[in-house]
Amino acid sequence: MENFLFQATLYLIAMVVAVPLATRAGLGSVLGYLIAGILIGPVFGFSGSEMNDLQHFAEFGVVMMLFLIGLELEPRALWAMRDKLIGLGGAQVVLTMGAVTGASMVFGMNWQISLALGMILSLSSTAIVLQTLNEKRLMQTNGGRSAFSVLLTQDIAVIPMLALMPLLALPGARALAKAENGDHVAAHLLDSLPAWGVTLVTLGAVGAVVLAGHFLVSPLFRFVHQARLREVNTAMALMLVVGIASLMLMVGLSPALGTFLAGVVLAESEFKHELESDIEPFKGLLLGLFFITVGAGMDFGVLMAAPFTILGAVAGLVALKAALLWGLGHLFRLPKRDRWLFSLGLAQAGEFGFVLVSFAVAQRILPSALAQKVLLIIALSMLLTPLLFILHDKLVRRLKEDTDSPDADTIDDQQPIIIAGIGRFGQVVNRMVTMSGFKTTVLDNDLKTIQLMRKFGFKSYFGDPTRPDLLAAAGIGKARVLVVCLNDRAATNRLVAYARRMRPDLHIIARATDRVHVFELYRAGANDIVREVFDSSLRAGRYALENSGLSEYEASELEKIFFKLDRAAVRDLAEVWKPGVPIEENSEYLARAQDLNRGLETALMERFSGEAKEED
Repeated sequence: MENFLFQATLYLIAMVVAVPLATRAGLGSVLGYLIAGILIGPVFGFSGSEMNDLQHFAEFGVVMMLFLIGLELEPRALWAMRDKLIGLGGAQVVLTMGAVTGASMVFGMNWQISLALGMILSLSSTAIVLQTLNEKRLMQTNGGRSAFSVLLTQDIAVIPMLALMPLLALPGARALAKAENGDHVAAHLLDSLPAWGVTLVTLGAVGAVVLAGHFLVSPLFRFVHQARLREVNTAMALMLVVGIASLMLMVGLSPALGTFLAGVVLAESEFKHELESDIEPFKGLLLGLFFITVGAGMDFGVLMAAPFTILGAVAGLVALKAALLWGLGHLFRLPKRDRWLFSLGLAQAGEFGFVLVSFAVAQRILPSALAQKVLLIIALSMLLTPLLFILHDKLVRRLKEDTDSPDADTIDDQQPIIIAGIGRFGQVVNRMVTMSGFKTTVLDNDLKTIQLMRKFGFKSYFGDPTRPDLLAAAGIGKARVLVVCLNDRAATNRLVAYARRMRPDLHIIARATDRVHVFELYRAGANDIVREVFDSSLRAGRYALENSGLSEYEASELEKIFFKLDRAAVRDLAEVWKPGVPIEENSEYLARAQDLNRGLETALMERFSGEAKEED
């Protein structure tokens, strides 16, 4: 017990130290976890005999992650994704299986081992890829959504892989495995069954999870919810995940896949959000611990024994999968930037490979020596994944200067009001101004948005609004008003500063994302600075006051007072704001802010008290 606690403490310390350092260095949290694991295990040798137990415990991070993914995927959503799941995802799995199987047979392996390797290495790392996509905010891109579809297909494909893999075992192999491994293999319900029986039990277990999730879980949750104790609800959520995982292990299946199916079934349950909030903290911690154990579990002795073979296999696997993914991305008409993300992001092997390797060894399909090499190849390819994402970032930055991007429009019209940026914010500004009888010149560097605006009858021009030549063509030299509505904070600052240098008399209205951005735009020379959520927040506050006992007039007056005083406070704070110095480290700013807050509160209370006395 003491050794186990020491190992757990060591892993948590490594997590707390290594991950923030890796994140600050731009390497991402996943690479930080993996490096911490390598330092604990192969480098310093701190991982003891308890490491295997800790690794099994940490694998529940993957289990919980797939359960949460399933909760986000209602059956209707899966049906809507069927084209990408069956087409893109199915093609990736089948083509990669075929390519790896063919390459293995070329190197002299029999077809059973080759096909097993094709199944194992066709999968990618759901845990690493989804974690990295979320960190880099790439999940909502076309490439991110396509990668998610493929990962989802792969996770689902593991079920038939586990069901079919026993059919690859040679006659008598399962009985030999049982004799050699004794009670360990006998613990599974599958031991006494023939290959076709294993397949039936596998499919039956999956069906049981689906039926139980559909008919039993919701009534059980309603019963537990009557206790109105948060810890009991959390215990229920953990019991559900751990129970399904145990059932899957009893029949020799992956627990992660069982919980994923249960999550999909429960996606339409009224307890969906409560389940998410209960499981999320455990998932994040255990998933990080899983990555550390992957790094700590790498057997570099196998690597030293055959370095060129192992490293060559890793490089060949990544190159093969990336090439196949690039071709599929081209076939499914992914843009070049999204194609790079799709290809490089899924080029590694995955954590389900560990599950399939263990299953294949238990079924006497893979020899133990080959299995050790395959496990190291999987782990090393996963270690490369954060570096592939860094490569993707560099390629995308270069693609921004790509020569095949559309040329800017020729501007043949100059109006007194120039609107730079026609997203949601800019569209409202443009509609209000034009419907009031004024003419505008609209610029935006999003071609799809420009085309959409033209369909609605709004004249607009494609091009980068920060380009001096485009601004000159739009009439910056004689315009009366420039409204900057860009989403890009840095671009907004550049445009305001340039326009102020060119036209000291130009009235500049700029959109700000937050208070610090207000200060930046104030220094850059904007006349009117509009915080994008400030006015809507004031309205929400007024509604709250109206429904808390104040009359509409009183709430409206307090809203106006707050608006004037807050704007005056922001001007005062802009004078003491120091660029490059965090607000919390600017003592003069903090002192001024505290004084202004007290003054604002006093002014509001005096106004409210005065109106109450007048009514009396």
